Amino acid sequence: MQKRLFIVVNQDFFFLSHRLPVATAALEAGYDVTIVSEDTGVSHKIREAGLKTINLPINKAGTNMKDEVKTLFFLYKLFRREKPDIVHLVGLKTMLWGSIACRLAGVKAMVSAVCGLGVLFDEKHAQSFMTQAILKVMRITHHKKRLRVIFQNNDDKGIFQDAKIVNDNQCAFTNGSGINLQNYDYTPEPTEGPIKIIFTARMVEDKGTLVLIEAAKKLEPEYKGKIQFLLCGGLDTNPNGITKDMLESRCDGEYIQWLGHRKDVLELLKQSHIMAFPSWYREGLPKSVIEAEAIGRPIVTTDSVGCRDTVIDGKNGFLIPIKDSNALADALKKLIDSKELRETMGKNAREFAVNKFDIKDVTDVHLDVYKTILE
Repeated sequence: MQKRLFIVVNQDFFFLSHRLPVATAALEAGYDVTIVSEDTGVSHKIREAGLKTINLPINKAGTNMKDEVKTLFFLYKLFRREKPDIVHLVGLKTMLWGSIACRLAGVKAMVSAVCGLGVLFDEKHAQSFMTQAILKVMRITHHKKRLRVIFQNNDDKGIFQDAKIVNDNQCAFTNGSGINLQNYDYTPEPTEGPIKIIFTARMVEDKGTLVLIEAAKKLEPEYKGKIQFLLCGGLDTNPNGITKDMLESRCDGEYIQWLGHRKDVLELLKQSHIMAFPSWYREGLPKSVIEAEAIGRPIVTTDSVGCRDTVIDGKNGFLIPIKDSNALADALKKLIDSKELRETMGKNAREFAVNKFDIKDVTDVHLDVYKTILE
């Protein structure tokens, strides 16, 4: 009999960018796959891939308790009615409410995917009442025989093990959400025009957006007209989100350009020379960095959770301290000044991506988890 797999993700566009290959691999392996996510207008693309969809009522900002309770009860009633064999929860919020719903509804098997823990687990908030309460709740809801938790970095795994949410036998590991190495193939840097430094992320302070702008300003007297900074990403409801006014006041539209949300990120990467990603947000493994590595771009990122796992310092890029615009400017300067260094590190980045981030490795881990959890 065909096993029913429900994958619960906050929003449909995140599913499409980070989890579609896993779901289609499960479909091809014989699972009946349903995606439960908020329909932001692109759920039809999920259905076009042969997958079923259910619209999830969820408030991404998480500031209204009434909305949170609504999400919990929706998932509980859904699981109780549909009785899926496996529920796969992606992201912290869906893990919290989804695991409670699974326990109440008596779901047979549960998979949680930790793809970054975000603001609640940074240095400022890690010991807060809210964060500690979430860990205590998940210790209860994840107390299941048929459980696997998939991590993307050892820091997050350590938090869950220290909180006694999981043991070693319940853990699986992937190097991020993977990359299609055929779609993101090696592309030599452009030979004409200014050197372009690209940053692709949501416009959130913790992603290092303002630090990058500060570094750009430090480099401007020497390099204006020779380099450009491209900030690619939309505004965000995150409490640390950067406003449109803040960005427009700091970006001149030429030397520093804020491009907003773009659908042609791959083409922008190919037109760039360097990826800068000075984040201190608790990443799982930042996909934008992996994508840049796959096409052969050197990386400047921080020695912080998730980010540090994408770079071997001095080989395929540079690791710098968080919140340090001087260190960022210095690292960028090394790459700006040396085409040879960019090319060497770019080729090393491609090799690193091929060895660590192939999407097939990620889908294989998931299929193994789905199979063994029901044995």
